[in-house]
Amino acid sequence: MTHPVLGSLTIGYAPIVDAQRSLAGLRLTLVPQRPDAPVDGAALKEALVAAWPQAASDSADSIRLKLQPTPTGGVAGAKAGPGAAVMKGTVLLTATGEPLLRALLDAQPLAPFALEVPAFMLESADVATAAAAYAENGGTLWLQGRPESAGKAAAMFRHVIYDAAEAPPAARGTMGAVASGVRRRTEADRAQQQGAVATVGWPVDEPAAPPNPSKKPSQETQVVLDLIRRVEKEEPVEKLELALKGDPTLAFRLLRYMNSAAFGLTVEISSFRHALMMLGYQKLKRWLALLLASASKNPAMKPVMACAVRRGMLMEELARGSGDAELRGEMFICGVFSLLDVMLEQPFSELLKSVPVPERVALALGEGTGPFGPYLDLVRALERSDTYEAQEHAAAVMLAPAEVNRAVLAALVAAESLD
Repeated sequence: MTHPVLGSLTIGYAPIVDAQRSLAGLRLTLVPQRPDAPVDGAALKEALVAAWPQAASDSADSIRLKLQPTPTGGVAGAKAGPGAAVMKGTVLLTATGEPLLRALLDAQPLAPFALEVPAFMLESADVATAAAAYAENGGTLWLQGRPESAGKAAAMFRHVIYDAAEAPPAARGTMGAVASGVRRRTEADRAQQQGAVATVGWPVDEPAAPPNPSKKPSQETQVVLDLIRRVEKEEPVEKLELALKGDPTLAFRLLRYMNSAAFGLTVEISSFRHALMMLGYQKLKRWLALLLASASKNPAMKPVMACAVRRGMLMEELARGSGDAELRGEMFICGVFSLLDVMLEQPFSELLKSVPVPERVALALGEGTGPFGPYLDLVRALERSDTYEAQEHAAAVMLAPAEVNRAVLAALVAAESLD
């Protein structure tokens, strides 16, 4: 059942990527559907807790112990000194407009959620008082803007978010600097060299190198492509197992994916043969798609691979109401494969010659058309947190805001279990 409050918002999302290019957390941008309509902060927190089950297990007392602000403005248990790392699994909530921010500040703090507060809003006595009370109750706050603009209030913030086009703020206590607005990987590298502990957002569509139609895929990629082609032909399991024997690491990763919480099986999969017996050829394709999307050994591709997984999960969730399992499977593959051109450094015009995909997927990837094209446009808008464009794309595929937001939250949580 979709929580009613989700119909009053549009939720965009972006990764929080640490200095090792790993996914440290997520930023959710919350925009009211109607600026003049209030949003129930407590109900929104309730909906988020329902989406992130681990949040419900954290009592207020445990949060106070883990995140209690110290007299120096740091956080108990945090890394000492400037540049404290982002806590793994952080979900940063960015509210558009003072009324929604106040509603969230007035709600009970819960891990893993943190709230982002723009520095200029602290000029409002009501916001400053509510933020101070939130921090005293164990809540985690991030500052958006320059610490000097927040004055003494800056001491209660865990991190400061600044524009990557500007100079990073001076180190202050245990507050870590996080760069936003990164449009190129070179900008992310520069921010890291200047002391940023993470970036919000990532240029996933930026090619690591110019497309090279003659580039040969890695041995691992070739093994996965061979498996996909064999599964497409529904070859006997003996031949499929033989293809995997040459790369035990791939076999391990495939079994790990299939035994993850995201798949929801009640029986542990112990072998490739067992997987085929339990799943069948059609369902097995989705996990091979994940394997192909995560085959890159390039550390710079880790955020891109994480994005591809989330695209697949979200595309599938957007189609859940259709009741068509085949459609959902194809939507999943479409999302996961949508960044293959970046990861494999080949244009889709070449990739689609060697990667067997359904016609609807090929149209979306190669031409941006067909029935899946508008859904992929919606997903990309949500990734950019371009909520207004997302609303237009959602209307084009006749999805209500509540259903889109339910899909976003379900997909992000499911993908987290694969990280």
